[in-house]
Amino acid sequence: MQAQDHAPLLDQIFSVDLHEESYVIESISGTIPEYVRGAYYLNGPARFSIGDVTYNNWLDGDGMVTSLAFTDEAVKFTNRFVHSHKYLAEEKAGRAIYRCFGTAFEGDELKRGIGTESPINVSLYPFANRLLAFGEQSMPYELEMETLETIGPFDFDGYLNDITPFSAHPKFDRESGEMFNFGISFSSRQPRLTLHRFDATGKIIFRKRLAIDYACSIHDFGLSPSYAIFYLSPYILDIEKLTQNGSATIDTMSWRPELGSQLRILSREDGTEVANIPIGQGYCLHLANCFEADGLLVVDVVEYERPLYEEYQPIPDLFTTVSPGRPVRLSIDMSSQEIVGRHVVDYARSPDFPGCDPRLLTKPCQDMWMLGISKATGQNGRKFYDELVHVEWQQDTVRDLYRAPAGSYLGGEPVFLGDPSDESKGAIICQIHDTSNQQSDFAIFDAFDVSAGPQARLHLRHPIRLGFHACFDG
Repeated sequence: MQAQDHAPLLDQIFSVDLHEESYVIESISGTIPEYVRGAYYLNGPARFSIGDVTYNNWLDGDGMVTSLAFTDEAVKFTNRFVHSHKYLAEEKAGRAIYRCFGTAFEGDELKRGIGTESPINVSLYPFANRLLAFGEQSMPYELEMETLETIGPFDFDGYLNDITPFSAHPKFDRESGEMFNFGISFSSRQPRLTLHRFDATGKIIFRKRLAIDYACSIHDFGLSPSYAIFYLSPYILDIEKLTQNGSATIDTMSWRPELGSQLRILSREDGTEVANIPIGQGYCLHLANCFEADGLLVVDVVEYERPLYEEYQPIPDLFTTVSPGRPVRLSIDMSSQEIVGRHVVDYARSPDFPGCDPRLLTKPCQDMWMLGISKATGQNGRKFYDELVHVEWQQDTVRDLYRAPAGSYLGGEPVFLGDPSDESKGAIICQIHDTSNQQSDFAIFDAFDVSAGPQARLHLRHPIRLGFHACFDG
């Protein structure tokens, strides 16, 4: 039976003619809350072909960063490509040079013969009075905060080099200003996880290496007041296939659920391991929040039956056979090193990009927002994110959700902005793209009534790609 098309016209999102622009948004529907003031930042893959090479996987596209500067007078939109080493070299050559995560081609190159050259397309965050754009397992790039012009690679005063494994998901302590990050060394003999801790100026405090059981792909981790938490799933990369067989990264990876998944928990203070807890055979791409309360470590994750990266291809036919995924809250007794609670929210539509009130990161938090796929569970055929979902962890089902109109799709991590005058109020910003008229907007929702639809829509002059991770600097 031929698979159904549950995402009509999705190909339009991957074929728009992109523009680097900066302008005041003149077309706004609805009302922007008065407390939404500051800078919103978004990163995501944008350029999917160069020369005669067209990329196969959503993770392959060169990164394009976007900002919305909210002031009392106006909202200014800016977007630019990240001028990474890959982007500049290929622009100069007029052709594709570097092998990508999901795309290999004749004559392609690896960085120093051992890894892919990052397109710097996953996330960006302000840190140490800088704006840093991150790619997977690579050195970040510093950008000018207002213009988004690329300043260059940021090596933390020589601490990183261009092959240091460094993830796209740093975590920040809002009180101390410290940054934590990690990397994976994909050795077939001695795979290792490295935890990095930096002070508020970007100076390294420590680097701690931990032997792990398999060379697994890890995208994200969690941070609580006392711990760094890693959900390790046996999605294993064969480095020899990458370096010797000319394979795209995704073709070197295998899902080995029989090996079991683990929670590896490290001390935030010095990086030593304090727990290694079996956690079944699930897969975790993103964690939302971790905190400590009532003598327990609480870890909020989105858990799937199997990995997602194969669902990111072929462009534009994404998520054709995506497995169910659910929000899961784990409660861990650190004294006995046991999982003593597992609360599963009844929403199995393969959600992703979970986030919470950033003021409550590492603190008790009962609310989470994420994107979901209304046609996900058990329906073959391409799909895409079309639901904005609000989870309240004390409930068994979702508290509230918004489903985009048919032919419209959502993108960008839902970013929460709290009302400084009322802790019970807040807004969510995410992208929405209407394929019926090729219109890209940024939508602002009442965080606690997302089903009411956007309070405001900021209509862009030209369409842009749907992105990955975002943040707000208020």
